[in-house]
Amino acid sequence: MTTSVHPTALVDPRARLAPGVEIGPYSVIGPEVEIGEGSRIGPHVVIDGRVRMGKGNRIFPGACIGLEPQDLKYGGAPTEVVMGDENTIRECVTINRATAEGESTVLGNGNLLMAYSHIGHNCQLSDRIVIANGVAVAGHVVIGDRAVIGGVLGIHQFVHIGSLAMVGGMSRIDRDVPPFMTVEGHPGRLRGLNRVGLRRSGVAQLDDGAQFRQLQDLWTLIYRSDLVLAAALRQARERPLLAAADELCAFLEASVGPGRRGPLPAQR
Repeated sequence: MTTSVHPTALVDPRARLAPGVEIGPYSVIGPEVEIGEGSRIGPHVVIDGRVRMGKGNRIFPGACIGLEPQDLKYGGAPTEVVMGDENTIRECVTINRATAEGESTVLGNGNLLMAYSHIGHNCQLSDRIVIANGVAVAGHVVIGDRAVIGGVLGIHQFVHIGSLAMVGGMSRIDRDVPPFMTVEGHPGRLRGLNRVGLRRSGVAQLDDGAQFRQLQDLWTLIYRSDLVLAAALRQARERPLLAAADELCAFLEASVGPGRRGPLPAQR
């Protein structure tokens, strides 16, 4: 595998390009950039600042990765973007590095970020997430594995979105989205379990369907009873919980803790 750099690209000689990396026309690669084996960087891409990128990533035209955060508190600290393997970053996506020294903006493995989406400073994205066109993810947002985020929406800073959540397009997401849930609306409201996602991921079939049935019971207890959230969670913990139900309860318990925005309410 040989590295291929188009003659019109500007690649700083201090940048580290692994075997098989391709750099397209008119792209700019800064001195602190590390790009893993087999990654393909399209035309007119800017990767600058401290960026560590894994293997097999595909970056489409116009994307900008690792530039300074859009944060007035930023004072020039040597922060970074850390990206895993096999991510697809479509046209004109922006991924900003973190704000304070020693901090990172992190993108895991196998994610798809569609055109014109923005990942703000200090965000933490896990694996196999799909973010549709025109999504603005503010700073310090955390998104779990296999979440799907619909197009043309905003996610408020410090919001957490759980694994296998499904967020409908053009929603307003200003509070936490629990795992395994669907959300839609302006303001966003929980609509029920993400049944399609649970089935496709295999979670619905675990333990002969017992995990899915327990999630259904929790939905009824937490969102369709007259109990306040804290009382519903205490009652849920009175019986043994399987992995998915335990993850949901743990997320909700943390969501009402210090520094968190609290979970979205359900549609009534």
